[in-house]
Amino acid sequence: MTQNRPWIPYLLILPSVVFLALLFIVPLVQTIWLSVSDNGAPSLANMQRMVTDINFGRSVKNTFLLTIAVVPVQLAIAIAMGTMVAKIGRGRETILWIWTIPLGISDLAAGLVWLSILQNTGYFNSLLFSLGVISRQASWLSYQTPVALFIAIAVAEIWRGTAIVMVIIVAGLNQVPKEFKEAAEIFGAGPWTRFWKITLPLIRPALQSALILRTVLAFEVFAVVYALGGRNFPVLVGEAYNWQNQNQNYGVAAAYAVLIMVISLAATLIYLKAIKVDPERLP
Repeated sequence: MTQNRPWIPYLLILPSVVFLALLFIVPLVQTIWLSVSDNGAPSLANMQRMVTDINFGRSVKNTFLLTIAVVPVQLAIAIAMGTMVAKIGRGRETILWIWTIPLGISDLAAGLVWLSILQNTGYFNSLLFSLGVISRQASWLSYQTPVALFIAIAVAEIWRGTAIVMVIIVAGLNQVPKEFKEAAEIFGAGPWTRFWKITLPLIRPALQSALILRTVLAFEVFAVVYALGGRNFPVLVGEAYNWQNQNQNYGVAAAYAVLIMVISLAATLIYLKAIKVDPERLP
């Protein structure tokens, strides 16, 4: 049928192409143009104003530090949890469901949950006070305690985002043939050897996908940071939000958005280059 009517496949994908063009390509082009124009004329004024913004350096530093601190920990925890889930027989689905509960919580809701725990009158202070660790309420989310604030945001992000990494890792582990592990065990390979020599190389596609997804999302972190730290912990998306809504300067906000996109694309290319996947070596 398609041989007689070669236009049918193109007709079938036309709605997706139109959807993609209207909701992605057109806004993307508009955002890029808005960031490099001023009053309708090409200009780098918005870029210059962005880099001279008092919070620009801090937002870049905080975003990168948070990404560097969160993503490796999430990956390590996800691999450990995924390996445990893969070995569980009965009750596996229940445990997997419990561990993925944070996926059903919005970013802002997750931030508010941790805010209720870590604020001055929160559960964490009450616990430390009852144990005699502190004699008065401690401030964990103040600008006067930047290290504690950073750790609090990192912990909240790790708790919130590890589940999606684990789901991807579990999917990758399910693709590893049992015959490979059984053969390695017969030849005397221990658990660590089997993991490093067999499991890890075979889940490279899952690792690549998980790292790209979580790194991009880490660069876009906002709601958790806004709930816990507000303006005390500036990040790139937060600055874009402030320039858009508080300062009403759409050009600088667009410049921040373009910067985030460029950083995310660069990180994606690095992962694609560093974690190469050879289809011929996959099971």
